[in-house]
Amino acid sequence: MKLVVQVPCLNEEATLAIVLGSIPTHIDGIDEIELLVIDDGSTDRTGDIAREHGAHVLRHARPMGLAQSFRDGIEYALAHGADIVVNTDGDNQYPQARIGDLVAPILRGEAEIVMGDRQTHTIAHFSPFKKSMQRFGSWVVNKAAGTDLPDAASGFRAYSRYSLYRLNVVTRFSYCMETIIQAGNKRLAIVSIPIDTNPKTRESRLFKNSFEHMLKSALAIIRSFIMFKPWMIFAWLTALFGAIGMIPFVRFLVLRLAGAGGDHYQSLLLGTVLLVGAFLSLALGVLSDLLRTNRTLQEQSLEQLKAQRFGPAHGAIVAAFPPGADGVQQPRDTSVSAKDRP
Repeated sequence: MKLVVQVPCLNEEATLAIVLGSIPTHIDGIDEIELLVIDDGSTDRTGDIAREHGAHVLRHARPMGLAQSFRDGIEYALAHGADIVVNTDGDNQYPQARIGDLVAPILRGEAEIVMGDRQTHTIAHFSPFKKSMQRFGSWVVNKAAGTDLPDAASGFRAYSRYSLYRLNVVTRFSYCMETIIQAGNKRLAIVSIPIDTNPKTRESRLFKNSFEHMLKSALAIIRSFIMFKPWMIFAWLTALFGAIGMIPFVRFLVLRLAGAGGDHYQSLLLGTVLLVGAFLSLALGVLSDLLRTNRTLQEQSLEQLKAQRFGPAHGAIVAAFPPGADGVQQPRDTSVSAKDRP
């Protein structure tokens, strides 16, 4: 069983040595632990410090963002035989000593993804507003994903090989919200364990202020939600426009029956525009649902391609299709032989 601990970094020379030095060198149930640092275009000694601590370094020539760093790290880990991937931060926010606890539910077969719950209500340097927004953000993500996670924004996570075959990060901002919504809708088992965070070392580099973070997170959540439940959104829009659109028609009818002065054709015009909006929402809902079905089929094909490239993952359907002589996954012959037929 191989574990890869990946650390996305951007100019983390002040804390990276502490992070790498505190990662456990032995975990029960794990045969090999490999350190991986994704250097996202750092201009300091981040890469040198990583190599000094025995980590493999993937370097971007210029900053490409946390999501791209996460994707590149996952691809490297899978290509080098990782059974579990742990993601942590280079600013020493998370307690690396708890990595063993983080991977334990996966080793026991109880979960495919494990998250560290920072217990944000206890973090001293979080303002009351930020604590409220963290709770609200987690509630929104849980509603979109069908999960019950107390800290959906936590980046201290462990992923099984199987879960990484099924997750596809497309956002450019942060993978945290998107992967949870995907995992929840794909019925992957997710659990969280409470952790204590280390003292704050610097401000976040993902966003300039809380409002920018809220906006980017909201856009990521909406996009992910539409990907998996488009019909729900457009059905609500259809019902809303349809209900409001009927009001002007009822008003026009009541006024005509009451013999009120004026033609009131403006009511008919407004109602027609709203009903057209309802019809367009319905049409978009049907098209979006068809696109969702097509995307699901494409993701299933992508899972098979990952299995061919990186090898089958425990628990995945693709594990039932061993590679043939040409290296291509071939279905097993499950037909009943003549002697076994009744």
